[in-house]
Amino acid sequence: MSDTTPYVFKPHERPTLPGSPANPDHPSRRRRAYFAIGCLIGITGGLGNALVTVNLNFAQGTLGLNSNESAWLTAAYFMTNVTANLLLVKYRQQFGLQPFIRYMLAAYALTTIMHLFLHGFWTSVAVRAASGVAASGLSTLTILYLMQSLPAPKRLAGVMMGISIPQLATPIARALSPHLLESGDWHMLYWFEMGLAFASLAAVMALPLPPSEREKVFEPLDFLTFGLLAPGLCLLIAVLSEARIEWWTERAWMGWSLVASVLLVSAALLVEHHRANPLINTRWLGKREMVRLMLIAASVRILLSEQAFGSVGLLNIVGMINDQMITLNLVILLASLAGMVTAVLTFRPANVSRPITIAVILIAIGAFLDADATNLTRPANFYFSQALIGFASILFLAQAMVIGMSRTLLAGGKHFVSFVVLFSMSQSVGGLLGTTLLGTFQVVREKYHSHELVQHIVMIDPLVAARIRAGGGAVSGVIGDPALRSAEGAAILAQQVAREANILAFNDVFLLIGALAVLTALWGYAIRYSIRRRGEISPVILLQQKMMQAQAAQQAMGSQ
Repeated sequence: MSDTTPYVFKPHERPTLPGSPANPDHPSRRRRAYFAIGCLIGITGGLGNALVTVNLNFAQGTLGLNSNESAWLTAAYFMTNVTANLLLVKYRQQFGLQPFIRYMLAAYALTTIMHLFLHGFWTSVAVRAASGVAASGLSTLTILYLMQSLPAPKRLAGVMMGISIPQLATPIARALSPHLLESGDWHMLYWFEMGLAFASLAAVMALPLPPSEREKVFEPLDFLTFGLLAPGLCLLIAVLSEARIEWWTERAWMGWSLVASVLLVSAALLVEHHRANPLINTRWLGKREMVRLMLIAASVRILLSEQAFGSVGLLNIVGMINDQMITLNLVILLASLAGMVTAVLTFRPANVSRPITIAVILIAIGAFLDADATNLTRPANFYFSQALIGFASILFLAQAMVIGMSRTLLAGGKHFVSFVVLFSMSQSVGGLLGTTLLGTFQVVREKYHSHELVQHIVMIDPLVAARIRAGGGAVSGVIGDPALRSAEGAAILAQQVAREANILAFNDVFLLIGALAVLTALWGYAIRYSIRRRGEISPVILLQQKMMQAQAAQQAMGSQ
C-alpha cells in the first residue's frame, strides 16, 4: 500500500487518547522517516533556549544589557514553557493534532525570525516568551513522532528517546556556538535556529502524523485555573532567576512575589481540588506513588545542576569560555547519547527504578571527582566526571518519564494533563531551583573563603610583599609611577585572592552535590526495598498487561 492510499484504522490502532495520533502498523521506510523527523524536531526545540542560555554573556554585550536584565531572557522562556502545557494538551484534544502541529511550528519559526530584527530589551523578552510556548509544543511532537517510528510493543522506548533527545541540545549548543559566532556574530545563532525550524516545518508537512480523535474538553474553570496558576508560577520563576544576581534580601519585590506566588498557586489548587473534572487532579497527584516520583525527579534535576552551573562556572572562573570547552561538550554529548542507548537497550519493566539509583550514584562519583579543582584545572580535567554526569542525566530522565507515563495511563487518560504539567514543572523549575540554590551557596562560601584568605594577607609578610612587587613589575612597562605600580600590584593580588576563593567555593558546591547525591541514592534504595517488601508490581508491567488485554479484546471484536 502506498503512503497516499486512504487507510481504515483497525480497532486496536485507534488513538490511545484524544489528541494523540492513531497507531497503525507502518512500513519500515515510513518508520525510519518518522524517527528522523522526531530527532530533528527534538533538537530544534531544545536548541532554541540552549543557544541563548549558553551565550548569555554575549547577548548581554550585544544588546547592551545588565546581568540582571539578561537573566530575564531565560526567565521569560521558562515562564511560558512551564505554563503553556496547562492549555496546549487540551487544545490538542479538542481541536485536533494537525492544527496543533502547524501552528506550533509556524509560531516557532516566526519567533525565530523576530529575533533577527528586534534588539530592544522588552522586545527580546517578548520573543523569548513566545519561544517558550512554541518549544513546549515541540517537546510533545518529538515524543509522538518517535513513538510512531516503533512497533506497538516498543513504543515506551519512543517515549524514552523523545524526552531524552531535547536534553542533547545544551552540549550541542556549546560546541556549535563558537563557530556560529565567528561566522556571523549574534545573528548567526538565530539564522541557524530558523533553518532548523523551517526544516522541521517542511518535514512534518511532508509526513504528517496519523489522524487523531477529538472531543470537547475545555471548561470555563480551566481558564480560571490557568489565570491563577500561570502568574503564580511566573512570579516564582522570576524570583529564582534573579535572586542570585540581585540577592534575596536586597529587593523587596522578591519577597512580595514569593508571597503572591504561594497565594495564587494555592488558590488554583484549591479550585482544582473541588472540581468534578479538574485540569490538575490534586487527589491523584497527592497519592504516595506520584508524590514520591515527582520528589525524586525534582531532586535529581537539582543534582544535575552540577553540570549546568558547577563545572561551567568553575571553568569560567579560571578564564575558560565556550571556545575552549568544545571538546568537553563533545565528550558530554557522546556520553549522553550512550546514556540514551543504554536506557533503551537495558530497559527492564520489572525494575525500572534501579537505573535511577545507578544514575544518582554516577552523579555522586562525578561530583566528588570534581571537588579537588585548582587554578590549574582545565576542561580536560572534567572529561571523565562530566561524561559520567551526562550519561546519568539521560539514564535518569528516560526511566522517570516511563514510570510517570505508565502510572498515568493506568489511572486513565483524564490524568494525562496533570502528569504532563507536573513532570514539566519538576524538570524546568527543578533545574532553575538547583542553579539558584547552588549559586547562592557558592556566593556564601566564596565570601567565607575570601575572608579566611584575606586574614593572612599582611604587608609585613615577605611573600605578600613579593607578590605585590611582582604584580607591579608586570605593568611597569605602562606605569612609571612607583606608587601606582604598587597599587596596581595590590589590585592584581586582590583579583587572585578572589579567584582562589571562588575556586574553593565551587569545590564546596561539588562536595555538597556529592553528599546530597549519596543521600538521594540511599533514599531511592530504601524506596525500592519497601516496594519489594510490599510485593508491588512495576507499573510498566501492569500497563503492558493492560495494553495486551485491550488489544486482544479489540482484535477479537474486529474479527467478529
